[in-house]
Amino acid sequence: MKISGKTLGQSAAFRKLVGALVIYAVIQILLATGLLSDYYFATIVTIGINVILAVSLNLITGFTGQFSLGHAGFMSIGAYFCAFITLRVEGIPGFLLGILVGGCAAALVGVLVGLPTLRLRGDYLAIATLGMAEIIRIIFQNIKITNGAAGLSNLPQYVNWPWLFLFIAAVVALTVNFLHSSPGRACIAIREDEIAAEAMGINTTRYKVTAFIIGAFCAGVAGALYATYFPRIKPDTFGFMKSVDILVIVVFGGLGSITGSILGAIVLGLISMFLSSYTELRMVLYALLLVIIMIFRPQGLMGSRELSLALMKRAGDHLMGLFRKKEKEGRV
Repeated sequence: MKISGKTLGQSAAFRKLVGALVIYAVIQILLATGLLSDYYFATIVTIGINVILAVSLNLITGFTGQFSLGHAGFMSIGAYFCAFITLRVEGIPGFLLGILVGGCAAALVGVLVGLPTLRLRGDYLAIATLGMAEIIRIIFQNIKITNGAAGLSNLPQYVNWPWLFLFIAAVVALTVNFLHSSPGRACIAIREDEIAAEAMGINTTRYKVTAFIIGAFCAGVAGALYATYFPRIKPDTFGFMKSVDILVIVVFGGLGSITGSILGAIVLGLISMFLSSYTELRMVLYALLLVIIMIFRPQGLMGSRELSLALMKRAGDHLMGLFRKKEKEGRV
């Protein structure tokens, strides 16, 4: 069977699909056999939610070039709206409805915020989105329906590994397909040179708002998943530092790289887990590791490239070349 001149086995999309299914099967087997405890699964859920958040923020910041610090605000909207639904509608229908309503509510706020703020650029946009996220947090902290600062507790839990994997795959597929579409190419053109893009007839505000809406929707889905796994949510969970954490993952993985965001979320999640036993020094060691990594790899793990077999082969050849060079120097 041929696909664009290549066999099915040689198709990059097919290889990625097989790789994703292998990861899904391995983790599912480990969970089914009890080799992964609830603690480790909670870490996997946190990493999965961070993958969704990082990929969606990378669409806004890495691919469209808009510096946003409001992602935690969209996440909180998705979490609270989903919690309201699941507390009133039981079962999987309530769970799926909550996910949809949470994502749509965040996207709607993204429209209302994006239209006026995305006319700004650089630091001004960052300040505006940060202010938006803080306004949302303060609203949730001061209204009765959200139980104020205490938050909502005893939330029903529906998220398991199949659901988590499904939503991660859906968000990644949505983002990748958008980037390969005409609007996605327009967003990349805006990132490269907004003035030149406008001169070429691209409606920059329209495409920036489109990317912002998609990013907000995905952040809302991530918040909804958070509210359907962890039994309690409160406004402080979605504060300024949460937005910074997401931005750190994006920069660490590489601006403009989807696989970089995925790898960044996984690596930083594992580092955080391994440092959890050092309670007093955890954040100091975490920050120190980030500084060291960014000194030696300032463009992030992937830069603006995507992980592929060809890239891994080139990296392997480069490492082998360095090894042989050192071996020859040692003989001399």
